[in-house]
Amino acid sequence: MNRRFHYEAAFEHYLRAKQIPYVAVDEARKSLRGEVKLKNFDFVVYGQTGPNLLVDVKGRKHTGRSHKALDNWVTEDDVQDLRQWQEVFGEGFRAAFVFLYWCEAQPPDALFLETFTHRDRWYAVLAATLDDYRAHMKPRSERWRTVHIPAEAYGRISRPLMQLL
Repeated sequence: MNRRFHYEAAFEHYLRAKQIPYVAVDEARKSLRGEVKLKNFDFVVYGQTGPNLLVDVKGRKHTGRSHKALDNWVTEDDVQDLRQWQEVFGEGFRAAFVFLYWCEAQPPDALFLETFTHRDRWYAVLAATLDDYRAHMKPRSERWRTVHIPAEAYGRISRPLMQLL
């Protein structure tokens, strides 16, 4: 995990404040599986009643006004590498994207169920399991090799992180 990025630092603050056990993954080292380099995910988050999560944090800035404009894009490599990590860890572990939205002001209660502040910034948390994400993803940019979930489907599959744990 790279603590120089405010999204990852804010997410770690969130985990500590909620007293959720976790291990931050060192991004300085690229892990190898056979001959293939895999991008590391950011955290192993231990579930209380649900599975343990392999979390890739995706930071996005949001005005806090419209649910329709929630960016949730990731790269195709993010999806493939996280899928391989889920296979490596096996039973008891599920991969998930956690979208951490940096909001310019306190977001309306109806927009997000989980919000918090860290270093004078508002954040909102939404999570989607990798399996759900893969089932609904659509190409976003061929040039940049990115995918996303259309707004309607994202509203159905994203949920507060605590619901996954």
